[in-house]
Amino acid sequence: MIFDAFPLAEANGAVLAHSHRLPGRVLKKGSVLDAGALTALREAGYAEVIAARLEPGDVAENEAAARLAAALHAPGIEAGRAGTGRVNLHAAAPGLLRVDAARIDAINLLHESLTIGTLPDFSVVARRDMVATIKVIPFAVPGHVLDAVEAASRDGGTGLALHPFRPLRVGLALSELPGLKESITEATIEATRTRVTALTGTLLPPLRCPHRTAAIGGAVRRLLDAGAQLVLVAGASATVDRRDVGPQGIVAAGGEIVHFGMAVDPGNLICLGRVGEVPALVLPGCARSPRPNGIDLVLHRLFASLPLGPAEIMRMGVGGLLKDTDVRPLPRARAVAPPPPEAPRQRTVAAVILAAGTSSRMAPYNKLLVADRSGKPMIARVVDNALSSAARPVLVVIGHRGAEVREALGGRPVIYVESPNYALGLAESLKSGIAAVPPASAAALVLLGDMPLVTGRLLNRLIETFDPDEGRAIVVPTSQGRTGNPVLWGRSFFPDIQALAGDAGARALLARHAEQVTEVELGDNAVLRDFDTVESLATLPDRLRPAGVG
Repeated sequence: MIFDAFPLAEANGAVLAHSHRLPGRVLKKGSVLDAGALTALREAGYAEVIAARLEPGDVAENEAAARLAAALHAPGIEAGRAGTGRVNLHAAAPGLLRVDAARIDAINLLHESLTIGTLPDFSVVARRDMVATIKVIPFAVPGHVLDAVEAASRDGGTGLALHPFRPLRVGLALSELPGLKESITEATIEATRTRVTALTGTLLPPLRCPHRTAAIGGAVRRLLDAGAQLVLVAGASATVDRRDVGPQGIVAAGGEIVHFGMAVDPGNLICLGRVGEVPALVLPGCARSPRPNGIDLVLHRLFASLPLGPAEIMRMGVGGLLKDTDVRPLPRARAVAPPPPEAPRQRTVAAVILAAGTSSRMAPYNKLLVADRSGKPMIARVVDNALSSAARPVLVVIGHRGAEVREALGGRPVIYVESPNYALGLAESLKSGIAAVPPASAAALVLLGDMPLVTGRLLNRLIETFDPDEGRAIVVPTSQGRTGNPVLWGRSFFPDIQALAGDAGARALLARHAEQVTEVELGDNAVLRDFDTVESLATLPDRLRPAGVG
């Protein structure tokens, strides 16, 4: 690849290195320069342009990223679309991610143009969680580099594996001693239920019994008879030896003890056994707490059907120093306990539906209240589409005939936003909606109330593309090369939207922030079709076409 400043006469077919805002047009970074683009640059006064020219054997960034994603393919891991040299890999189901660091390192060490970033080994992931991201750094990669990656993947595997969780039925036996507080037992049940359900399992009705070997053994047998595929024993007192009451209860039920203790703190006193093929654990005292501890590491592997024996438990020491819990005696930081880390914040996108206008072009009808042949008003269909998407909350901006719009929506779970100045133009309704977006929302998807063909599936495509960290802070749908609606705006652009005035929307801001705009070709002209005249209603699909209007 040649990267240089090219005279315009020599730049045809080169890849533009930086975006250029020209009169009436924006040339985006990564665009392949053609005759029209070069003419526009020349008319704007440019004599040369910084660009990249691919050489024989080079592979363009998006094709390279897609090929690398294909080389890393593994069951349960799905690749997204390539864009700006990046492909994100997602989990197709809840499970445990295994990462072969040596294989990933080998790819990253092969050439500076290819990078793969992954979650840590043994990460617990939910469906659609990102597990890895591929980024091609330059505009092109030498073909022989990709050939080497693909050959290594064929010969030795991809380096990534997702082990889906099994929906196990879990039995819990709780032994009791006189004086044991009921609150402790209840906390143990709740913490266990939370752990089990988070891993797709089901907790059978817990059994209580005296803290004696025979009683614990009987409870274990009853749980097995009830169909338990994993048995947990929570003792009334800490287990201090494999010959203690809890472990011997497993033996009394016909089982055996495989290993006692682990190099994880908290969680040292876990005891691993089995009854036939069913794993049976005596829980450490820290399992009464919902905070991370050794039981989590063990459960993750059991639910993911990974081997778990003495060797696997003994290798858990690296990374096994976990946080203190309130139930541990002699916590190592009694005076100043470290605060628990914040849970990862998920980016939420609000939907803002503009439904405040006067509908003057469809007079005497109000387009939002016109009902289709099933009796559903247009605004209700638009709101239902938004509610079927991942956008939350859904805000509906009302003004003209606002009470009737509320009635048409019939108690749907939306937030109504009054726009007192709606008569001054679209910008006022938009500003009212944006001002009402909750602080926790990272973006707003602005929908028009007269576009009932834009489905929740199309809205989700836009939401999934949004990633301000990767420069995708404004997401615009396109169809056949034409830009449409709705447009998704990251929160950083809310001040610019609040500065708008008149009857124009925020589309003028797209050229100003071209570097942050990502276009998503949806292959569906629904994003181009609004219905704001009587004549336009006749072009709706038959099932949505209103009767008696015209």
